[in-house]
Amino acid sequence: MIVYWLGGIYIGAVAGIAVFGMLGLVTIWFFWRHRHDSFPCPDVSDSELPIVTVQLPIYNERLVVERLIESAANLDYPSDRLQIQVLDDSTDSTTEIATAMVNRIREQGIDIELRHRFGRSGFKAGALEAGLADSLGEFIVVFDADFVPKSNFLRQTIPHFLSEPELGMIQARWGHLNRRESALTAAQTIALDKHFVMEQSVRHRANLFPKFNGSAGIWRRSCLDDAGGWEDDTVCEDLCLSTRAILRGWQFRYLNGVVAPAELPRTISAYKNQQSRWAKGSTQCLVKFGPSILTTRRHSPIARIYALISMAGYTTHLLMLLLLLVQVPLIYLGYKPPAILLLFGLASLAQPLLFVFGQQSLYSDWLSRLRYMPALLLIAIGLAPSNSRAIMEAIGRRRNDFIRTPKGNANAGHENRRKSNLAAYRLPFDWIVIIELLLALYAFLGLIISIGTANYWPILFMSACMLGFGYVALATIREQFERIPGAIRGQQSIVDTDSHH
Repeated sequence: MIVYWLGGIYIGAVAGIAVFGMLGLVTIWFFWRHRHDSFPCPDVSDSELPIVTVQLPIYNERLVVERLIESAANLDYPSDRLQIQVLDDSTDSTTEIATAMVNRIREQGIDIELRHRFGRSGFKAGALEAGLADSLGEFIVVFDADFVPKSNFLRQTIPHFLSEPELGMIQARWGHLNRRESALTAAQTIALDKHFVMEQSVRHRANLFPKFNGSAGIWRRSCLDDAGGWEDDTVCEDLCLSTRAILRGWQFRYLNGVVAPAELPRTISAYKNQQSRWAKGSTQCLVKFGPSILTTRRHSPIARIYALISMAGYTTHLLMLLLLLVQVPLIYLGYKPPAILLLFGLASLAQPLLFVFGQQSLYSDWLSRLRYMPALLLIAIGLAPSNSRAIMEAIGRRRNDFIRTPKGNANAGHENRRKSNLAAYRLPFDWIVIIELLLALYAFLGLIISIGTANYWPILFMSACMLGFGYVALATIREQFERIPGAIRGQQSIVDTDSHH
């Protein structure tokens, strides 16, 4: 009897993963269908350009804040129509560094101010909402601390709004300042390129609930206000606001040719933290907006289904863990999966194809870049425990703990000096590492049983799980205990808790 129960769970998990694979097939179809869509930037004179407010939300970003402010000040836009707000919630020397930078730039005749908050209520969403009270712009631009926008960013984006009053938001593609730094950053590049080039292109061009990515985007102020402004009841305030605006009927646009370079997380701990926050925020938005998306009449059934499955995308990590847990006893009991599961497995291949098409669409040397695909797939498997925990926290409506993603400066000079600077921002140890190690051992046990029983069908999956969980766990432990020159014991906490959530 237990074989039937475990077999049913196994088939259900495989079928669930196959659903997300089918979403990849749908994405490929729509990408092909809209591959020739283009959005040339209209020609407008300076006298036609509106007032723009650039918001720079920062929190303890002393390594990158000067670069961020300088790049914002270098934006090519009429100075009498540009306002820059440095929205600073920092508790370290970032505030002093930013203040000096702001004062120097203000002397150049640029309208720039630093707004410092104490208490950090609402985190990033709270800072952005507070800044709106004194914003002058008809359009609001947001750049996170690790971004370095090109000087022509506003010239390439703002003109699109002027002849299209229903256009509420424009999203640019994220570039990568430190792609070559390590296999980790190279793998992240492939993942982000897939998201922007394939998924964002399709969502925007086919009107499948497009979204704002939190940075390198421009909001029409009237759209932002009509959607209800920034809310802090999720840790993905960008997806939350996007969904409300789309439900209100606003149009979005993604410009693949406009690139805003940014730094990728440099450590596995930072990347796990980032992905956990996105997993939790996406699930929170699914819980918050699921009924509204399902019942809205503004959008087609395919758009609603696409939006719901996309928001639930991180659920694949839960399903993968479930698959691993039940598969080992099934191997021991001699279970043979039904042949139809082969079709489910083939459907799941669509998601890896999106990575390939994303690279092929952007780079002439795309084949050489794909050598980091195995690293990406193993890291994605290794993130399953931390992302699954984040999903369960969202479903359980656990209060929002915001752990910032530490940012370095790829141009800061000597590697040791950069590591020394980052020591003060090192993330606290996370007990999830123990779960990752146990899962790696569990997958190893499954591998041994498979070989011992000549049951070879699960060997590839068990090997991938063993390597993925093991790599992420050991890399995390190494980062925590490696000696960093100049590191200070008793590092400052970078965890903030929003107690009223």
